[in-house]
Amino acid sequence: QVQFVESGGGFVQPGGSLRLSCAASGRIIGLYTMAWYRQAPGKQREMVAAITSGDITNYVDSVKGRFTISMDNAKNTVVYLQMNRLKPEDTAVYYCNGAGATDFSPWGQGTQVTVSS
Repeated sequence: QVQFVESGGGFVQPGGSLRLSCAASGRIIGLYTMAWYRQAPGKQREMVAAITSGDITNYVDSVKGRFTISMDNAKNTVVYLQMNRLKPEDTAVYYCNGAGATDFSPWGQGTQVTVSS
């Protein structure tokens, strides 16, 4: 069964940067469209960025120009999310998964990102 391990979260002041990493096991993620999701307290999980096996990317409007998703094609098992100019509203638990993941899909523990002054 596929497993995801997210890391790289933390506490950062507004305007700061973080780089999240997601290690996948059980399948070669380079063959799939992968995505980063986030869930803020009291809100539904949302997809914030996705990347295809051909490195085509897509972002939710709220993070365009600030976040960059990438995939380590050499390893085929790691996907990253570079987050710049972070805002308090980016505070959430961040997860990675396939782009078509549902609540019934296997999810990792996520990594907490807190943006606050």
